[in-house]
Amino acid sequence: MANNPLNLDEVGEWSGIWWLPDDPNQPIPGVLRYSPDDGLVLSLIGAFEDRIMSTPSPGLTVFHEGSRNWDVIHGAAEQREISLLGCYPNGVKRTIGARVKSPDKQTVVAMTALVGAHVSGEDDAVFSAAEIAVEDLGLWAASSVFDGSLGAPDGKIDGTGSISVKPVETRSVLVDGTEFRLQHQHTLPFFDQRKGGTVGRMRDTAFVRVVPAAPFSLGSAREAASLVQDLISLATHQAAGLIWLRLEVAEKEPALLPDGRPAPRRRVNVLYSPTALGRGNAKAVDHHRVFFTCESLPFEEVVPRWYEARGRLQAATRMILGLRYAPARYVENNLLTAVGAAEVLHRGLRIDEKPFPRAEFKAMRDAMLEQVPEKHRERFKGAIRNDPTLRDRLYALAARPDQDAIALLMPDVDRWAERTTKARNDLTHEGKTPNHRIEELFAVVEVTMAVVILNLLHELGLPAERQSEIVREHPQLRATASTAREWLVSPDAVS
Repeated sequence: MANNPLNLDEVGEWSGIWWLPDDPNQPIPGVLRYSPDDGLVLSLIGAFEDRIMSTPSPGLTVFHEGSRNWDVIHGAAEQREISLLGCYPNGVKRTIGARVKSPDKQTVVAMTALVGAHVSGEDDAVFSAAEIAVEDLGLWAASSVFDGSLGAPDGKIDGTGSISVKPVETRSVLVDGTEFRLQHQHTLPFFDQRKGGTVGRMRDTAFVRVVPAAPFSLGSAREAASLVQDLISLATHQAAGLIWLRLEVAEKEPALLPDGRPAPRRRVNVLYSPTALGRGNAKAVDHHRVFFTCESLPFEEVVPRWYEARGRLQAATRMILGLRYAPARYVENNLLTAVGAAEVLHRGLRIDEKPFPRAEFKAMRDAMLEQVPEKHRERFKGAIRNDPTLRDRLYALAARPDQDAIALLMPDVDRWAERTTKARNDLTHEGKTPNHRIEELFAVVEVTMAVVILNLLHELGLPAERQSEIVREHPQLRATASTAREWLVSPDAVS
C-alpha cells in the first residue's frame, strides 16, 4: 500500500529528476536505488559539477585535487519530494572529446534519504512527530489486536475456531515535554488465493510514536529511534534492529482537500543505515530470553525511567549495549569494554565513597609530598588520588541489585572482583593476561556484563523477584552462572 512505511530491509527504486538546492533550474534525470546491502545510490544521466576549480585570472581555470561533496540534493520522483543528505560522487563518465556526443553519467552515494519532503539539512526543524518500529517491539509491548479461539466441545477440538480483531488502546506518557505513545496498526483481512489452497492474512504492527512539544529535526528523530532501540535491546538482551522510521511534516495550518475535508497527514519515510538493521519478517525472539515486557514494567513507568537513566548513564549503556550490537571477536576487547562499562556506570550512579575523609587525606598527601623532590612533586601529586579502586567499584555494583540474584549469578563475589581487577590491570599495564586462562577471561566478561545489566534493570525498577527469576531462567544468564561456578570460585572455598 502507498501509505505503508518503507522497511529498511527492503529494496526500493525512484525514477525522477534531481537538482542542487542552490541551482533548481538545472535538473538532471536519474534513478535512486536503495538496498540494505548497498545503501542509497543515485544514478544520473548527466552530472553535477564535482570538480574543485578556481579562476586565478580571467580565462584561466585551475582544477584541484579531490572532488566536491554535497550536503543536500533535492529530487522529485514517483510523485514524491525526496531529499538526499550527505552526498558524494562515486564515479563519473564524461563525454568530452568523444566521437559521438552523449550525456555524461554520474553515480552519487547518499547517507540518508527523506522520501516525502524537501529539507535544507539534518538540523532543519520541520517535523512534528516520529513513528518508530523496532524488532520485537510487539513482544515487548505484551499486547496485540488479535485474539484467537479453538472450538473444543467436551474437551475435543472439533475443527472450528476464530481469529478476532479488537483495537488496542494507545498507551502514552509525557517525558520532559515529549509524548511517547505505544500504538498498534493492523491491516484488513486479506485472502490470498493460491493454486494449492487459500491463505488468510492480517498483520498487527506495534510502534512507538514520539511527539515533541515543538517541531524537531531529523537528527532528533534518529536520537529518538536510538532511544527506543536501546530500550528494546536491553529488554531482550540482544540487538534490536530498526525496521522503519517515519516522520510527519509540521504544518503551519491544517491542509484541506478540495471538498473541505482535512487532508491526510504528510508522512516522510527515512532511509539510512541504523546501528542495527531490523528484519521485519524474521522470527521473534523467544519469550524466555526477554528480561521484561510492558506487563512486568508498564510502558508509562519504564519509558520515563529509561529516558532519565540513559541520559545519566549514557556512556555505560552504550558500552554494554555495544557488546550486543557489535561484539568484538577477541575476548580482550570485550574484557576492556565490560570492565570499562562497570567503572563508568559506578561513576554515573554517583555512589562513590572516598576511601579517606577529605581532611585526613589532604594531611596525608601533604606529608608525603614534603618527602618528594620539588621537581617531581606535581607529577607525584597527580598520582595520589582519594578515589575508590576498581575492586571497590565492583563490590559496590554487586551490592546494589537483588542479592538473591547476585548469589545465583556468582557464588564468590570476592573471587570475581579479585580476578576481574587482576585481568584488567594486567591487560592495560602489561598488554597481556598471563595469569588467566581464556575460559576464565570469558567468565569474567560474562559475569561483569551481567552485573552491569542487573544494575540497569535495578535502576528501571524491575522487582527483586524478577531479577532472581531472570538469572535462574534466562538461558544465557543461567549459562553465565554455571561458568562463574566453574572459574570464579576461590580454590580455598569449601565445596
